[in-house]
Amino acid sequence: MGIAEWRERLQSGEVSARELTDQHLARIAAVEPTVHAFLEVTTERARADADRIDAARAAGEALPPLAGIPLAIKDNLCTKGITTTCSSRMLEHFVPPYESTVTERLWQAGAVLLGKTNLDEFAMGSSTETSAFGPSRNPWDPERVPGGSSGGSAAAVAAGEAVAALGSDTGGSIRQPAAFCGVVGLKPTYGRVSRWGLVAFASSLDQVGPFSSSVADAAELLQVIAGADPRDSTCLQAPVPDYRAALRQPITGLRVGLVRECFEQEGLDPQVKASVLAAAAQLEALGCELVEVSCPRFNDGIATYYVIAPSEASANLARYDGVKYGFRSGQAGSLAEMTARSRAEGFGDEVQRRILIGTYALSAGYVDAFYKKAQQVRTLIRRDFDAAFGRVDVLLTPTSPTTAFRFGAHADDPLAMYLADLLTIPANMAGLPAINVPCGFDDSGLPIGLQLITGVLEEPRLLQVAHHYEQAARVMDNRPVAALVA
Repeated sequence: MGIAEWRERLQSGEVSARELTDQHLARIAAVEPTVHAFLEVTTERARADADRIDAARAAGEALPPLAGIPLAIKDNLCTKGITTTCSSRMLEHFVPPYESTVTERLWQAGAVLLGKTNLDEFAMGSSTETSAFGPSRNPWDPERVPGGSSGGSAAAVAAGEAVAALGSDTGGSIRQPAAFCGVVGLKPTYGRVSRWGLVAFASSLDQVGPFSSSVADAAELLQVIAGADPRDSTCLQAPVPDYRAALRQPITGLRVGLVRECFEQEGLDPQVKASVLAAAAQLEALGCELVEVSCPRFNDGIATYYVIAPSEASANLARYDGVKYGFRSGQAGSLAEMTARSRAEGFGDEVQRRILIGTYALSAGYVDAFYKKAQQVRTLIRRDFDAAFGRVDVLLTPTSPTTAFRFGAHADDPLAMYLADLLTIPANMAGLPAINVPCGFDDSGLPIGLQLITGVLEEPRLLQVAHHYEQAARVMDNRPVAALVA
């Protein structure tokens, strides 16, 4: 059941917010031993939130749009008075004294906080295996990863532990786990949603967005969290349109571009390719025109990303020195030794690897050869998208080259892990909105994801096309039996 349906039942009194919350808390208790989507379940807070909504309804007050809706929040978004760890020993005991803008807007809209979800440490990873507190598992097959870095949020929605969730997307960290877990995942335009209170990984790439069971629910959450924020200088001032109304607009005559480079990828699973092309055919049957387009630098996105993102991470994570807050090693005889030991013991291997890459790329004698060159390629990637959108209204690609892989499959090969984001990174490089929508299943019964991309601030069209496809394809109505998704 979606947010609109729950809202109607809550407002009519058919169900109380407390009952809906307890229903999800019971689901969490039942499946968390297997899924491990949550790092912290805020049971008392959730029930208190729900009771306030019920009291407001009983008093005849008008309820806000998300009143009583139970949500999960990725644990790199600051929540006042609630531990925010980024799945790192470095912040294991960090309790923020302030609320992030997006979560503040959710609570003002009446949402109920169920808890904080697991992620790859500091959002660096594509499988949630780098979490310092153990990996989350894919509800479709617990022997497989849920994707990353927002794997906990994706798994929580897929397993029915939350109506929806928030995640962050730096190079695909919403869309890729959404594809692996068979849910909708939306990365808005860079700057459409405030980053204030999001613990920074790569500041020019990070963006907050929703996970949900439907495109309509993603539109509901985006409606609440989008908009200008004076506390975030990169947040856009553009007015927020009615995303929910956009879903009803017809898509007949829209031009859908199939990005040639994406379908010619080495390593693209034939089942993924066939399923995504079938989704394109479905859009054609709905009245869209299919057009093959080329984005020549699309495949350069991943190399560019792994210069820019680690460079920004190196700068952002320099603040964790064991002095003001965060983990501090007790085995040191000097300030320099304490800082070195604190960072070595507080950060995991993947975070250290990216800090080293970024520090090297920014070092004297190499910054022009690596970082500056990467920024130039980033501009070319953006120009390729601009040229493509001169011909079509929306771009269509697979979200991930494969379905969810088994735990440990890429443990000894970081480059293979990085390639999991091959098809999602270019949208981040260009700051474009993109969405994952389930479009089928492979022979093992694992979900396959379709990615749609539109131009800057064209979320209404993105949601419109995704919604029409979702309603016509009804993919989840024909889902195979899975371990926890029923």
